[in-house]
Amino acid sequence: MAIFFARAVVLIFQPRQVREIVHQVYFIGTRSASIVMLVGFFTGMVLGLQLYYVMNKFGAVGFLGTAVALSLIRELGPVLTAIMITARAGSAMTAEIGIQRISEQIDALTTMRIDPLGYLISPRIAAAVISFPILTALFDLVGILGGYVSGAILLGADSGAYLYRIDASVDWIDVRGGFIKSLVFALL
Repeated sequence: MAIFFARAVVLIFQPRQVREIVHQVYFIGTRSASIVMLVGFFTGMVLGLQLYYVMNKFGAVGFLGTAVALSLIRELGPVLTAIMITARAGSAMTAEIGIQRISEQIDALTTMRIDPLGYLISPRIAAAVISFPILTALFDLVGILGGYVSGAILLGADSGAYLYRIDASVDWIDVRGGFIKSLVFALL
């Protein structure tokens, strides 16, 4: 498996792969953006709602923005984004490659001296590495907006405190950790 992965990564850096990588970025990234935004918004709304009621008991509603943002950026954003992309794009790619194997298209590539690993797998790995962090950032931003809608607009938490606590508490280390997780999920 490690040799398979290493060969696929090496084959990414060939000039003729650019067109297929762009196609796969569209397939994995752009076509998954709507579901990522939808789930991100409602995840943020649920987080805002639940955390508002818990924090209200302790008089800590001012920290709602911190709790929503950090839980989305550190944990929920990368994990839920990876699950959604795997469910939508991963299953389609698996079915496509399976059909190509059954119909002997992969054997035909080998006969024409085209490396199936470089032609089929490498562009998908590169596209996943490009798309996962971008979609994770989109999920995080829309989720924070969803938390704002449920916490500040619907339940009446202080909107200034919500936004200030996000700015004051989210560090580059948190964002970097979320992006590293999304890159690891992309490679898996």
